[in-house]
Amino acid sequence: MKVIKQIGRFKILAVLALATAAFLVVKVLVVKVWAGSPHLVGAATTSCSGDTLTVCGKESGLGNETQITVTISATASCINGGSNHPKAVNKTSVNGSFIVPVQNGHADYCLTVNAAFQPDCAPPMTVVFTDVTVTDTVNNFVQSNLSCP
Repeated sequence: MKVIKQIGRFKILAVLALATAAFLVVKVLVVKVWAGSPHLVGAATTSCSGDTLTVCGKESGLGNETQITVTISATASCINGGSNHPKAVNKTSVNGSFIVPVQNGHADYCLTVNAAFQPDCAPPMTVVFTDVTVTDTVNNFVQSNLSCP
C-alpha cells in the first residue's frame, strides 16, 4: 500500500512539473511574439503652419529596441493667392532625420522640419507641403503621399 501511495505522489509531482514547464514555455513564446512584432499604430498625421511641417506618428511592438530613426522628406511649394505656383524656384525640398526613444515597446513622435525659400514665401503667398514621406529606417516602415494642408 505504501508503494502505491508513493507512485501516486510521484505521478502528481510529475504532472505538476510538466504543467509548470508547459506554462512557462507558452508564456515565453507569447511574450516574444507580442513584444517582437513592430507595427504602425494608425497612419502618420501632418500639420503645418507657415513654413513649418510637423509629422506625428506612433509605433508599437518594438520589444527591446531602445530607439528608432525616423526620416521626413517633403516638397514645399510657395503658392500665390490664386492657388498657382508662380515660379519653379519657389519650390524646395525639406528633409530631417530624428532619433526617437522607445519606451515600453512604444515610440510616439511629433517631428518638425522647416522650409527655406529664396526669396521668402511671404503673405499673401502660402506654403504647401506635398510628397511628404515618413520612414522608420530601423523597421523599414514607409508612409508616403502625405500632404499639408
